[in-house]
Amino acid sequence: MTAFGELSPAEQGARLHKLACAAVKHWPLEAVRVEPIKVRENAVYAVHTADGRRVVLRVHRLGYHTDAALYSELAWMKALAASGIEVPQPILSRRGKPFELVDGEGVPGPRQVDVFEWIDGHQLGAIEAGLSNDPEWVARIYGIVGELAAQMHNQSCAWRPPAEFERHSWCDEGLAGDSPLWGRFWELDALSPTQRALFERLRARIVEELTAYGKAPDRFGLIHADLIPENILVDANRLRIIDFDDAGFGWYLFEIATSLYFIRRETHYEVARDALVAGYRRHRSLSDEHLRLLPMFLAARGTTYLGWVHTRKGEATARELTPQLIELAVAAADDYLGATP
Repeated sequence: MTAFGELSPAEQGARLHKLACAAVKHWPLEAVRVEPIKVRENAVYAVHTADGRRVVLRVHRLGYHTDAALYSELAWMKALAASGIEVPQPILSRRGKPFELVDGEGVPGPRQVDVFEWIDGHQLGAIEAGLSNDPEWVARIYGIVGELAAQMHNQSCAWRPPAEFERHSWCDEGLAGDSPLWGRFWELDALSPTQRALFERLRARIVEELTAYGKAPDRFGLIHADLIPENILVDANRLRIIDFDDAGFGWYLFEIATSLYFIRRETHYEVARDALVAGYRRHRSLSDEHLRLLPMFLAARGTTYLGWVHTRKGEATARELTPQLIELAVAAADDYLGATP
Protein backbone atom coordinates (compact mmCIF):
# COMPACT_ATOMS: atom_id res chain seq x y z
CA MET A 1 0.00 0.00 0.00
CA THR A 2 1.33 3.46 -0.94
CA ALA A 3 2.58 5.50 2.02
CA PHE A 4 0.06 8.09 3.18
CA GLY A 5 2.40 11.05 2.67
CA GLU A 6 2.96 10.09 -0.98
CA LEU A 7 -0.74 10.12 -1.85
CA SER A 8 -2.55 12.93 -3.63
CA PRO A 9 -4.85 15.13 -1.50
CA ALA A 10 -7.86 13.30 -2.99
CA GLU A 11 -6.41 9.89 -2.09
CA GLN A 12 -5.53 11.03 1.43
CA GLY A 13 -9.04 12.44 1.77
CA ALA A 14 -10.57 9.12 0.72
CA ARG A 15 -8.65 7.23 3.40
CA LEU A 16 -9.49 9.80 6.07
CA HIS A 17 -13.15 9.64 5.06
CA LYS A 18 -13.16 5.88 5.64
CA LEU A 19 -11.57 6.45 9.05
CA ALA A 20 -14.24 9.04 9.89
CA CYS A 21 -17.03 6.66 8.89
CA ALA A 22 -15.55 4.00 11.17
CA ALA A 23 -14.94 6.47 14.00
CA VAL A 24 -18.54 7.69 14.22
CA LYS A 25 -19.57 4.22 15.40
CA HIS A 26 -17.84 5.04 18.72
CA TRP A 27 -20.57 7.63 19.41
CA PRO A 28 -24.24 7.09 20.27
CA LEU A 29 -25.31 8.33 16.84
CA GLU A 30 -27.13 6.65 13.97
CA ALA A 31 -25.19 8.13 11.09
CA VAL A 32 -26.67 8.04 7.60
CA ARG A 33 -24.06 10.19 5.83
CA VAL A 34 -20.57 11.52 6.61
CA GLU A 35 -19.79 14.54 4.49
CA PRO A 36 -16.41 16.35 4.29
CA ILE A 37 -16.41 20.01 5.37
CA LYS A 38 -12.68 20.77 5.38
CA VAL A 39 -9.77 18.38 4.95
CA ARG A 40 -6.56 20.21 5.78
CA GLU A 41 -4.46 19.81 8.91
CA ASN A 42 -7.46 18.26 10.59
CA ALA A 43 -10.17 16.50 8.62
CA VAL A 44 -13.60 17.86 9.58
CA TYR A 45 -16.90 16.22 8.61
CA ALA A 46 -20.61 16.85 8.90
CA VAL A 47 -22.31 13.71 10.20
CA HIS A 48 -25.98 13.50 9.21
CA THR A 49 -28.02 11.33 11.57
CA ALA A 50 -31.20 9.31 11.11
CA ASP A 51 -33.19 11.71 13.30
CA GLY A 52 -32.39 14.65 11.00
CA ARG A 53 -29.61 16.20 13.07
CA ARG A 54 -26.09 17.14 12.08
CA VAL A 55 -22.97 16.96 14.23
CA VAL A 56 -19.33 17.78 13.50
CA LEU A 57 -16.66 15.09 13.60
CA ARG A 58 -12.99 16.08 13.69
CA VAL A 59 -10.09 13.75 12.84
CA HIS A 60 -6.95 15.36 14.25
CA ARG A 61 -3.65 15.58 12.45
CA LEU A 62 -1.10 13.10 13.73
CA GLY A 63 1.20 14.28 16.50
CA TYR A 64 0.14 17.93 16.80
CA HIS A 65 -1.34 17.49 20.29
CA THR A 66 -0.74 14.99 23.03
CA ASP A 67 -3.84 13.51 24.63
CA ALA A 68 -3.17 15.76 27.64
CA ALA A 69 -3.10 18.84 25.41
CA LEU A 70 -6.38 17.85 23.78
CA TYR A 71 -8.01 17.31 27.18
CA SER A 72 -6.74 20.80 28.08
CA GLU A 73 -8.26 22.35 24.93
CA LEU A 74 -11.62 20.89 25.88
CA ALA A 75 -11.21 22.03 29.50
CA TRP A 76 -10.72 25.63 28.40
CA MET A 77 -13.67 25.44 26.03
CA LYS A 78 -15.83 24.14 28.89
CA ALA A 79 -14.66 27.02 31.09
CA LEU A 80 -15.41 29.54 28.33
CA ALA A 81 -18.93 28.13 27.96
CA ALA A 82 -19.43 28.37 31.73
CA SER A 83 -18.53 32.06 31.54
CA GLY A 84 -21.23 32.68 28.90
CA ILE A 85 -19.12 32.53 25.72
CA GLU A 86 -20.71 30.32 23.06
CA VAL A 87 -18.27 27.69 21.81
CA PRO A 88 -18.76 24.23 20.26
CA GLN A 89 -20.11 21.68 22.74
CA PRO A 90 -18.50 18.22 22.71
CA ILE A 91 -20.55 15.05 22.46
CA LEU A 92 -19.20 12.23 24.60
CA SER A 93 -18.49 8.85 23.03
CA ARG A 94 -20.26 5.66 24.05
CA ARG A 95 -17.52 5.22 26.66
CA GLY A 96 -18.14 8.70 28.04
CA LYS A 97 -14.93 10.09 26.55
CA PRO A 98 -14.53 13.53 24.88
CA PHE A 99 -12.38 11.92 22.18
CA GLU A 100 -11.39 8.46 21.01
CA LEU A 101 -8.26 7.05 19.39
CA VAL A 102 -9.17 5.45 16.06
CA ASP A 103 -7.09 3.54 13.52
CA GLY A 104 -7.74 3.67 9.79
CA GLU A 105 -6.38 1.44 7.05
CA GLY A 106 -3.47 3.16 5.33
CA VAL A 107 -3.62 6.17 7.68
CA PRO A 108 -0.75 6.74 10.16
CA GLY A 109 -2.22 6.68 13.61
CA PRO A 110 -4.12 6.10 15.72
CA ARG A 111 -5.87 9.44 15.28
CA GLN A 112 -7.63 11.44 17.95
CA VAL A 113 -11.27 11.91 16.93
CA ASP A 114 -13.86 14.10 18.63
CA VAL A 115 -17.47 15.09 17.91
CA PHE A 116 -19.26 18.39 18.56
CA GLU A 117 -22.77 19.74 18.38
CA TRP A 118 -23.58 21.48 15.10
CA ILE A 119 -23.45 25.31 15.05
CA ASP A 120 -25.59 27.14 12.49
CA GLY A 121 -24.11 29.97 10.46
CA HIS A 122 -21.74 30.72 7.62
CA GLN A 123 -18.05 31.52 7.78
CA LEU A 124 -17.22 35.19 8.14
CA GLY A 125 -14.77 34.65 5.29
CA ALA A 126 -11.94 32.47 4.04
CA ILE A 127 -8.32 32.93 3.01
CA GLU A 128 -9.36 32.58 -0.63
CA ALA A 129 -12.35 34.97 -0.40
CA GLY A 130 -12.80 38.58 0.59
CA LEU A 131 -15.02 40.47 2.97
CA SER A 132 -18.33 42.11 2.23
CA ASN A 133 -18.23 45.39 0.30
CA ASP A 134 -20.67 46.92 2.80
CA PRO A 135 -18.65 49.02 5.29
CA GLU A 136 -21.55 49.20 7.75
CA TRP A 137 -21.78 45.40 7.83
CA VAL A 138 -17.99 45.10 8.24
CA ALA A 139 -18.01 47.60 11.11
CA ARG A 140 -20.90 45.87 12.88
CA ILE A 141 -19.47 42.36 12.54
CA TYR A 142 -15.89 43.26 13.46
CA GLY A 143 -17.14 45.22 16.44
CA ILE A 144 -18.66 41.96 17.67
CA VAL A 145 -15.43 40.08 16.90
CA GLY A 146 -13.59 42.56 19.10
CA GLU A 147 -16.11 42.08 21.89
CA LEU A 148 -15.77 38.30 21.72
CA ALA A 149 -11.97 38.51 21.80
CA ALA A 150 -12.07 40.77 24.85
CA GLN A 151 -14.52 38.49 26.64
CA MET A 152 -12.27 35.48 25.98
CA HIS A 153 -9.26 37.38 27.27
CA ASN A 154 -11.13 38.50 30.38
CA GLN A 155 -12.01 34.88 31.09
CA SER A 156 -8.40 33.85 30.40
CA CYS A 157 -7.13 36.37 32.93
CA ALA A 158 -9.58 35.27 35.61
CA TRP A 159 -9.41 31.50 35.08
CA ARG A 160 -6.91 29.26 36.84
CA PRO A 161 -6.24 26.18 34.65
CA PRO A 162 -5.97 22.79 36.39
CA ALA A 163 -2.50 21.63 37.40
CA GLU A 164 -2.29 19.14 34.52
CA PHE A 165 -3.17 21.77 31.90
CA GLU A 166 -0.91 21.52 28.83
CA ARG A 167 -0.94 23.75 25.75
CA HIS A 168 1.77 25.13 23.50
CA SER A 169 3.00 28.72 23.81
CA TRP A 170 3.01 31.47 21.20
CA CYS A 171 5.74 33.22 23.21
CA ASP A 172 9.00 34.78 21.99
CA GLU A 173 10.54 31.32 21.55
CA GLY A 174 7.38 30.02 19.88
CA LEU A 175 7.31 32.91 17.43
CA ALA A 176 10.96 33.80 16.78
CA GLY A 177 13.23 31.45 18.72
CA ASP A 178 15.56 28.85 17.26
CA SER A 179 12.67 26.40 16.82
CA PRO A 180 9.41 28.32 16.36
CA LEU A 181 6.16 26.42 16.85
CA TRP A 182 5.38 26.27 13.15
CA GLY A 183 8.91 26.12 11.75
CA ARG A 184 12.07 28.09 10.95
CA PHE A 185 10.40 30.55 8.61
CA TRP A 186 13.63 32.28 7.55
CA GLU A 187 14.81 29.01 5.97
CA LEU A 188 11.87 28.65 3.57
CA ASP A 189 13.36 27.56 0.23
CA ALA A 190 11.07 29.80 -1.82
CA LEU A 191 12.45 32.99 -0.25
CA SER A 192 14.84 35.12 -2.30
CA PRO A 193 18.12 36.18 -0.66
CA THR A 194 16.66 39.65 -0.11
CA GLN A 195 13.52 38.23 1.49
CA ARG A 196 15.55 35.88 3.67
CA ALA A 197 17.62 38.82 4.94
CA LEU A 198 14.41 40.75 5.61
CA PHE A 199 12.99 37.97 7.77
CA GLU A 200 16.22 37.43 9.65
CA ARG A 201 16.23 41.14 10.50
CA LEU A 202 12.55 40.95 11.42
CA ARG A 203 13.14 37.94 13.66
CA ALA A 204 15.78 39.79 15.69
CA ARG A 205 13.54 42.82 16.02
CA ILE A 206 10.54 40.73 17.12
CA VAL A 207 12.57 39.12 19.91
CA GLU A 208 13.75 42.55 21.06
CA GLU A 209 10.24 44.00 21.09
CA LEU A 210 8.62 41.00 22.80
CA THR A 211 11.30 40.90 25.49
CA ALA A 212 10.70 44.57 26.25
CA TYR A 213 6.90 44.14 26.18
CA GLY A 214 6.94 41.30 28.70
CA LYS A 215 4.30 38.80 29.79
CA ALA A 216 2.33 40.61 32.46
CA PRO A 217 -1.21 39.21 32.98
CA ASP A 218 -2.79 42.22 31.29
CA ARG A 219 -1.15 41.30 27.98
CA PHE A 220 -0.34 37.56 27.97
CA GLY A 221 -2.50 34.52 28.66
CA LEU A 222 -4.61 31.84 26.98
CA ILE A 223 -5.68 32.83 23.47
CA HIS A 224 -7.59 31.16 20.63
CA ALA A 225 -4.62 31.92 18.31
CA ASP A 226 -6.54 31.23 15.08
CA LEU A 227 -9.31 33.83 15.11
CA ILE A 228 -9.36 34.11 11.33
CA PRO A 229 -12.59 34.74 9.38
CA GLU A 230 -13.16 31.06 8.53
CA ASN A 231 -13.20 30.22 12.24
CA ILE A 232 -15.99 32.68 13.00
CA LEU A 233 -19.53 31.57 12.16
CA VAL A 234 -22.08 34.30 11.46
CA ASP A 235 -25.83 33.79 11.92
CA ALA A 236 -27.43 37.22 11.44
CA ASN A 237 -25.77 39.32 14.18
CA ARG A 238 -24.84 36.25 16.22
CA LEU A 239 -21.17 35.27 16.02
CA ARG A 240 -19.61 32.13 17.43
CA ILE A 241 -15.99 31.01 17.47
CA ILE A 242 -14.98 27.52 16.39
CA ASP A 243 -11.74 25.51 16.03
CA PHE A 244 -9.62 25.85 19.18
CA ASP A 245 -6.96 23.53 17.75
CA ASP A 246 -4.21 26.19 17.89
CA ALA A 247 -5.25 27.65 21.25
CA GLY A 248 -2.42 28.18 23.69
CA PHE A 249 -0.58 30.79 25.69
CA GLY A 250 0.29 34.02 23.93
CA TRP A 251 -0.06 37.77 23.75
CA TYR A 252 -3.58 39.15 23.49
CA LEU A 253 -2.38 41.48 20.75
CA PHE A 254 -1.27 38.42 18.76
CA GLU A 255 -4.92 37.36 18.86
CA ILE A 256 -6.01 40.70 17.45
CA ALA A 257 -3.31 40.56 14.78
CA THR A 258 -4.46 37.09 13.76
CA SER A 259 -8.03 38.36 13.36
CA LEU A 260 -6.86 41.08 11.00
CA TYR A 261 -3.95 39.50 9.14
CA PHE A 262 -5.74 37.99 6.14
CA ILE A 263 -7.95 41.03 5.53
CA ARG A 264 -5.16 43.64 5.42
CA ARG A 265 -5.64 44.17 1.69
CA GLU A 266 -9.39 44.41 1.84
CA THR A 267 -11.03 47.70 0.84
CA HIS A 268 -12.56 48.09 4.29
CA TYR A 269 -9.60 46.85 6.32
CA GLU A 270 -9.30 50.05 8.34
CA VAL A 271 -13.04 49.96 9.06
CA ALA A 272 -12.68 46.39 10.34
CA ARG A 273 -9.56 47.18 12.38
CA ASP A 274 -11.04 50.25 14.05
CA ALA A 275 -14.33 48.47 14.77
CA LEU A 276 -12.53 45.46 16.26
CA VAL A 277 -10.47 47.70 18.56
CA ALA A 278 -13.55 49.69 19.58
CA GLY A 279 -15.48 46.50 20.30
CA TYR A 280 -12.57 45.11 22.31
CA ARG A 281 -12.37 48.30 24.38
CA ARG A 282 -16.05 48.02 25.30
CA HIS A 283 -15.10 45.04 27.50
CA ARG A 284 -11.38 45.28 28.17
CA SER A 285 -8.66 47.90 28.40
CA LEU A 286 -6.33 48.28 25.41
CA SER A 287 -4.11 51.34 25.60
CA ASP A 288 -2.77 53.23 22.61
CA GLU A 289 0.71 52.47 23.95
CA HIS A 290 0.05 48.74 23.63
CA LEU A 291 -1.80 49.10 20.33
CA ARG A 292 1.26 50.69 18.71
CA LEU A 293 2.77 47.18 18.70
CA LEU A 294 0.03 45.82 16.42
CA PRO A 295 2.22 46.14 13.27
CA MET A 296 4.89 44.03 14.98
CA PHE A 297 2.37 41.34 15.89
CA LEU A 298 1.00 41.39 12.34
CA ALA A 299 4.52 40.85 11.03
CA ALA A 300 5.10 38.06 13.57
CA ARG A 301 1.84 36.40 12.54
CA GLY A 302 2.98 36.46 8.93
CA THR A 303 6.18 34.60 9.75
CA THR A 304 4.24 31.73 11.33
CA TYR A 305 2.53 30.97 8.03
CA LEU A 306 5.91 30.88 6.28
CA GLY A 307 7.07 28.38 8.89
CA TRP A 308 3.93 26.36 8.27
CA VAL A 309 4.59 25.94 4.55
CA HIS A 310 8.32 25.42 5.16
CA THR A 311 7.62 22.34 7.29
CA ARG A 312 5.18 21.01 4.69
CA LYS A 313 7.27 21.36 1.55
CA GLY A 314 6.06 18.95 -1.07
CA GLU A 315 2.45 19.03 0.08
CA ALA A 316 0.00 20.34 -2.52
CA THR A 317 -1.69 22.85 -0.21
CA ALA A 318 1.65 24.29 0.91
CA ARG A 319 2.88 24.64 -2.68
CA GLU A 320 -0.33 26.40 -3.67
CA LEU A 321 -0.31 28.86 -0.76
CA THR A 322 3.41 29.65 -0.56
CA PRO A 323 3.56 32.55 -3.09
CA GLN A 324 0.56 34.30 -1.52
CA LEU A 325 1.85 33.80 2.01
CA ILE A 326 5.30 35.15 1.11
CA GLU A 327 3.74 38.21 -0.51
CA LEU A 328 1.57 38.91 2.55
CA ALA A 329 4.42 38.33 5.01
CA VAL A 330 6.84 40.56 3.12
CA ALA A 331 4.27 43.36 3.08
CA ALA A 332 3.66 43.02 6.82
CA ALA A 333 7.40 42.96 7.54
CA ASP A 334 8.01 46.02 5.36
CA ASP A 335 5.13 47.90 6.99
CA TYR A 336 6.52 47.19 10.45
CA LEU A 337 10.24 47.64 9.85
CA GLY A 338 9.67 50.67 7.67
CA ALA A 339 7.90 52.36 10.60
CA THR A 340 10.53 51.25 13.15
CA PRO A 341 13.43 53.57 13.98
